[in-house]
Amino acid sequence: MEELIENSLFSTLREKQPTFQNRIVPIKGDCTLPNLDISMVDRATLIREVSIIFHVAATVKFNEKIKLATEINVRSVKDIINLSKEMSKLKSVVHVSTAYANCFHIPLEEKFYDPPIDSDKLINLVNCLNEKLLDDITPELIGICPNTYVYTKTVAENFIKKHADSIPIGIFRPGIVTSTYREPIQGWIDNVYGPTGITTSILMGLMRILYCDGSINMYLVPGDLTANGIIASAWEIANKRKFNEDIPIYNYVSNGNPLTYGRYIEMILTYGELVPSEKAIWCHIFEVTKYRPIYLFYVYFLHLLPALIIDTLSFCRGKNPRLLRMYNKIHEMSDLLSYFCMNEKKFTNERWNELLRKLTPEDRELFFCDMKDLVWNTYFETYFTGIRKYILKDPIETLPQARIKWRRFYLMHQALKFLIACVLFIITCAVISWLLVTFGSP
Repeated sequence: MEELIENSLFSTLREKQPTFQNRIVPIKGDCTLPNLDISMVDRATLIREVSIIFHVAATVKFNEKIKLATEINVRSVKDIINLSKEMSKLKSVVHVSTAYANCFHIPLEEKFYDPPIDSDKLINLVNCLNEKLLDDITPELIGICPNTYVYTKTVAENFIKKHADSIPIGIFRPGIVTSTYREPIQGWIDNVYGPTGITTSILMGLMRILYCDGSINMYLVPGDLTANGIIASAWEIANKRKFNEDIPIYNYVSNGNPLTYGRYIEMILTYGELVPSEKAIWCHIFEVTKYRPIYLFYVYFLHLLPALIIDTLSFCRGKNPRLLRMYNKIHEMSDLLSYFCMNEKKFTNERWNELLRKLTPEDRELFFCDMKDLVWNTYFETYFTGIRKYILKDPIETLPQARIKWRRFYLMHQALKFLIACVLFIITCAVISWLLVTFGSP
């Protein structure tokens, strides 16, 4: 906990409340173990004191092994619900799912869907079978689900539907959560999941092609707006369940303020040039294509071939070759995201919009969570600055040197393109000349 609260994310809070950490009571636990591995003493404290639960813990790794994904994303939900049923002061439970649960339905509405497998059966299955056998049957098990993350988050919702109707609970389904928009600090991000990993690779000058349909909408939601939306949901859940209404589900997406993958890439190229990183190894040159053969051509000639040449030179100089390994990770990440980059998803969010209308102007400002009021241009400038600062650990003070370096790389890139064009022209002329000499008239 001490390490956590030293994070720069809490710098604003430290200024206003220097002793805020004294109000935090840490509970030791582990979502991979039965009953969350919470001690009896801590469990009694939680039962006695807690009135609101935000269940946000999850593994978001797309290719997580099915056993671990089920333990964290499904069984922990079971344990949270069992714990919450003992809490006499309980007012609200918010289970954070994902907008991409049940993503094989179009449109995806704010309601429950039939799961690919019953939640209790899946829990029993991973308890009975060894991990090797589970890995072997995973492709057959998840079926049309794109990965184990979506599969287990979908099944977890089924458990809530079956076993949680007696408690004040709701499901919050956010889109792709990225860096903060304006609070507590702009642009804060601490992971490279999803598009943040793609963006980081582009800004580093590593990634130059993505298998993607640029016309498809991507449903990004900033981290601070998402947190505020979860809090607002907890408030409405507490009120709704007083009147024994159905379990509410909120699709938190950017329907009223759409963003396509194509526009996202334009933002990267525009703002990436304004706030380049000194740690970049080349200028960012990037394209998207929805045609697999073109994507593979770019991968081999713009990723793997240069990486092979540079790694070979590094090896000959006694240095550790690493570019090919980096590209293997980039391509693996790209393949995991391709389902979402190539398949259009549509969401309805009337229930969420209804919640927004209930908020007072003061609450809408204090708990800012209306995606329609977000300005994408402003957001992306802070997003890329945040990646530079918090992911690449490149302080803003190096920006002047980084811009000089970026311009140098850009000129080198253009010179290299010209050189390659000249070589190809010479080769073409030589081939044509040979053909004329060989097959021309005597």
